[in-house]
Amino acid sequence: MMATPPIPPSLPHASADADICIIGGGISGASTAFFLTNYTTSLAGAQLRVFERRHKTLRPLPTSSSWWRRKLHSLLNSLLLLKRYGLSLLKMDKFVQVNSSFSTVIILPPLMSRMHRFALGQPGAEILQRFMLFYNGLESRPVFATVEEMFQWIGLHGLTRRTLEEELFDAGLNTQTIAELVTLAAGLLKTSNATLHIQEGIDSITDAGDYYVLRSNTRSEYKCTVTVVATPLDEVNIMFSPPISIPPRKMQHTHATFVRGLLNPGYFSVNSASNVLELIGTLELPDIPFSCISVLKRYNKDDMACKMFSRAKLDDGLLDQIFSARKETIQINWAAYPHYEALEEFGPIVLDGKQLYYMNTFESATSAIETGAVASENVARLIISRLSLPQRGVEPDAPHIKSFVEQEEEGSQRRHVDL
Repeated sequence: MMATPPIPPSLPHASADADICIIGGGISGASTAFFLTNYTTSLAGAQLRVFERRHKTLRPLPTSSSWWRRKLHSLLNSLLLLKRYGLSLLKMDKFVQVNSSFSTVIILPPLMSRMHRFALGQPGAEILQRFMLFYNGLESRPVFATVEEMFQWIGLHGLTRRTLEEELFDAGLNTQTIAELVTLAAGLLKTSNATLHIQEGIDSITDAGDYYVLRSNTRSEYKCTVTVVATPLDEVNIMFSPPISIPPRKMQHTHATFVRGLLNPGYFSVNSASNVLELIGTLELPDIPFSCISVLKRYNKDDMACKMFSRAKLDDGLLDQIFSARKETIQINWAAYPHYEALEEFGPIVLDGKQLYYMNTFESATSAIETGAVASENVARLIISRLSLPQRGVEPDAPHIKSFVEQEEEGSQRRHVDL
């Protein structure tokens, strides 16, 4: 396992002539900016900057800090409704559709009844309950210097030491079910008052002693007391001086295709385009070219906007089969999540023992919008504690944010006293 650089408990305050810089305007970068400004009363004179190499960030999201908790609860409630009212499966050639009384949901494999029992029962419900510990009050949660600490705290580190197949088999699933399951695959920035640099990627990060020098693809330079890398280093070419070291990862790419036009009803075995459902999911089989397709908006009966996800880029010949007419087509190659292999080897959250942070190391064990939000909040709190920034709603002489190691030491001392 790779050693984590030593982390001093606190560092000097940010200086007025150096900024706090976040590389990546996705959900992790935007959440970090949000938490930094909402958990502090001041950034000690530092300007908060967010760099995004693409021409736009994510669409605006609800700005309440409890939005993440509501989102996870909403997912759980949807699964409970599916379990309560059952599933009505309708097979249509290549596609499996699931209809319920409250909405139309498309499920991937036809054994969803077994899937959701596993997801809501043990160990699925226990895993969800433990993960929800990250949403407890700030006073009960330490900050973490490593990904191992984060998973040890919620008691799930053991899951990263085993393969998914082993875990599912111990949960009571048979080999056939396991085989099918394993194939499954900016409003925040606005409220943070950050300076957003669109279409400006960072080419190099140099440690200059008390600050970092960031050089961008526009030939601009920025002095940053704190630098947060909130984009997968596997997918960008940033030069670090001195060099940093992280375990290699392979990313799973998903190809997103957006089409303005009209779906071909014959391809979906229906009479008219209006009869094609709003959302269709497919089985992950070699002869099925896409994972899902959804209708984003219907302008009129002959004009709609659709989104498709696929494992490989969809060529024009296939798109002309799926659509009877196409006005505009946009295709994006998206690094969706890392490939997972036990035993997991995690990169450090703090890359150099100073103020250079890496957000995406947490997704080496689990990748989702939720984990991006959890990792960004932890890094924001880690920055606040190590820069001794004034916390919102906390008295100046209040105890500092405890680290995982400090909390573990206190717990060990209490257990010793009890014995």
